[in-house]
Amino acid sequence: MAVLSSAGLAFAQNYPNKPIRLIVPFAPGGSTDIIARAIADPLSRVLGQSVIVENKAGGGGSIGALDVVKSSKDGYVIGMATVSTTASNPAINKKIGYDPIRDFQAITNIAATPNVLAVHPSFPAKDYKSFIELVKRHPGKYSYASSGSGGIGHLQTELFKSMSGAYIVHIPYRGAGPALVDTVAGQVPIIFDNLPSALPFIKEGRLVPIVVAAPKRLAQLPHVPTFAEVGLAPVNRMVYYGLLGPAGMSQEAIDKIYHGVQKVLQDPAVKKRIADTGSLVVGNTPDQFGAEIKAEYEIYKNLVIQQGLSLQ
Repeated sequence: MAVLSSAGLAFAQNYPNKPIRLIVPFAPGGSTDIIARAIADPLSRVLGQSVIVENKAGGGGSIGALDVVKSSKDGYVIGMATVSTTASNPAINKKIGYDPIRDFQAITNIAATPNVLAVHPSFPAKDYKSFIELVKRHPGKYSYASSGSGGIGHLQTELFKSMSGAYIVHIPYRGAGPALVDTVAGQVPIIFDNLPSALPFIKEGRLVPIVVAAPKRLAQLPHVPTFAEVGLAPVNRMVYYGLLGPAGMSQEAIDKIYHGVQKVLQDPAVKKRIADTGSLVVGNTPDQFGAEIKAEYEIYKNLVIQQGLSLQ
């Protein structure tokens, strides 16, 4: 018993004593990647070890998420938690290979982020009224890009379609970055994306915002209505970007990472970088984030059943 206690004490005192891998389950350039890189370097300085961002895209985020699930429980592999990987994708994909409630240890929600439905500048409609009239008048003519089947962009757009009576064709990509690149290039006319990755292109005039999912109109886009304003309140949900590890992860590692992130989120430069993306800093506790994940999963599980959605 004394040996075990000494070993535990040594771990608590020594963790981390080597680099920590931070798995981003999507391609570089997307919102998840942006938020991860906003905290990685400052967290490295707080913990005294490198926090190395690794992008592992595919399967709507499930490939990277599974990498975290199967990793050692010593705290040297953690992952970015998104609504796609912990709620929408598991809700629609019965073969995903993990249970979002049973197989992960929540650490903290870093930021809450609005979503935006945007179009390429060549799209005939430039505001919500003309957009909805156009797509309803030509069902199936237009398509939208998402980060992948089962991703939040997929399910929220499908919810939008079912509530609005519009029909646009789903084009799934291997991550938000590639989906955004093709939309900006005009290969796909519409995208439902997270604000951090879309906002720079909106500011440059390379995307046109149509409607946002946010509690109120955004300071960055004051002329753009929310889904609630256009009568689609259930679509008006922000997403989270947090940290998690495998279930059974060492409590010492959880505590050190959690408290490290709290310090990082107090840094004015980090707060500004996150705010500049259009996101709100959160930094809740492991228990609070775990409850948030569970609630979101239940919402999308019920949505899939009610709407009869599938990966096809």
